[in-house]
Order: sequence, then C-alpha cells, then structure tokens
Amino acid sequence: MKAGRAALAKKAKKKKHDEHIDESWLVPYADILTLLLAVFIILFASSSVDQEKLERMSAVFNQVFDGGTSFLDQPSPIQSPNADSDQTPQTQQNSAYLKDQQELAQIKDSVDNFIAVHEMEGQFATAMTDEGLLVTIRDSILFDSGKADIKPEYKTIAKELANVLVSNPPRSIVITGHTDNVPAGPNFSSNLQLSALRAVNFAEILLQSNSKLDGRNFSTQGFGENRAVAPNDTKEGRAKNRRVEVLIQPLVTEDGSAVKSTK
Repeated sequence: MKAGRAALAKKAKKKKHDEHIDESWLVPYADILTLLLAVFIILFASSSVDQEKLERMSAVFNQVFDGGTSFLDQPSPIQSPNADSDQTPQTQQNSAYLKDQQELAQIKDSVDNFIAVHEMEGQFATAMTDEGLLVTIRDSILFDSGKADIKPEYKTIAKELANVLVSNPPRSIVITGHTDNVPAGPNFSSNLQLSALRAVNFAEILLQSNSKLDGRNFSTQGFGENRAVAPNDTKEGRAKNRRVEVLIQPLVTEDGSAVKSTK
C-alpha cells in the first residue's frame, strides 16, 4: 500500500515538473515590434529623400523578411526633386517668372558693364521696373537741341548697345522719346512730334546696327513734355526730362502667362 502511494506521489511530482508556461505569444509580439521598427526607419529614411539611404534600407529589410519584394520596386510616393510632377501649376508659373526675371537681370548687368566701360554713368541709367528693364539715355548725348538726328559721334555707342539687346527668344522693345517744356522750334509742330521722331531715329539706328534684331519686336512712341520726371523750372530739371527710354519687356508675367508679342 505504501509502495503504491509512493509511486503515485512520484508520478505526480514528475508531472508537475514537466509543466511550463506557454510562451508562444512572444513570437507575434516580437514580429509586431520588428514591423513597427521597420516602419519608423522607413519614415525616417524617406523624410530625407536620400535615394542611396533608401536603397540600403531596402536591402536590409529584404534580408530580414526573407527576400520579400523591395519597397523600392513598388510605386513610391517619393518623387525625384527635379521631377515635373513635384511642381504644382502655381510652382511652375512662379519658376518661369523668376527665370525670366533672372535673364532680364543678366541683360541689365551687360548694359551696366557697357556703361562702365564707356564711363557714361552720367548719361545712362538702368532700372528694373514692373514693366521690364528700363534703360534711360539723356538726349543731350544723342541729339542737338531742337533736332531729331542722332549725333554722328554717338552712332557707334548706339551700335554697341544694339548688341546687348539681342536675346533668344527675342524680347519686345519699346523706344520712347521725351522732351522738356521748351518749344521744339520751327522744324517741328510740337514737342510731341520731336520726341516721337527722336524715338523712331534711335530705333532705326539699333536695327541697322545688328541684323539679329527684328523690327517686328520694336515699337516707338513720343510723349513730349507730358511725362516729366523733374521740374522744368531749372536747367538741371529740364536736362533730366530730355531723354530717350529703352524698355526691354519680360517674356513672362508674374502670374506665369506669356506676355503678348508686339508682332
């Protein structure tokens, strides 16, 4: 009887030691943690848009997950920084406008260099305006008082300026004449006529100087004394008002649309 009890006790004790805690739930838990870590690493790598880093990460994940398909082989929301799809229509419009303004600025630099080389800072001036690049020329270096013919000694200067105005694609150029309020004299009916003829003569010199300039891109106008930039009651003021302006227009407006051609 005692031997039977001892055998049962021994069997029960052995059974008790054979029992252990079921840890099978740790496997999916570890998988979840691994996946979460992978997601965070992908997000971190993606945020820097580093293609080389993403490729390295893809190779690591392929090894971890037994050679699964690379996420780089799937359609990716990450696009190349230079891809057109990255740019919204508004961004593309702004880029076109900024590029055009940079090109105008380069033309301005060329004109400024032209002015510096000839030491004509007192006779020439450049400015970027809402309408384009404005080159102002004091008419005293181009014309004698009461005349519309360009002085022979300054025709060479006009020819060199023509070279600076060549661009591809060509830009519209507006030549405008202005006078002071002193009467034009017997050869002209008004200062308006004098200013208009001076603008025409200057435009013709530019076109004759360089065959790459197309007359269809040029227009001329004269305002006489009607758009003074200084008072006409002083000698200095009248000198500022007597001028020829060359407006080099942009190709793209601020809203990204093309400027209408003058052709």
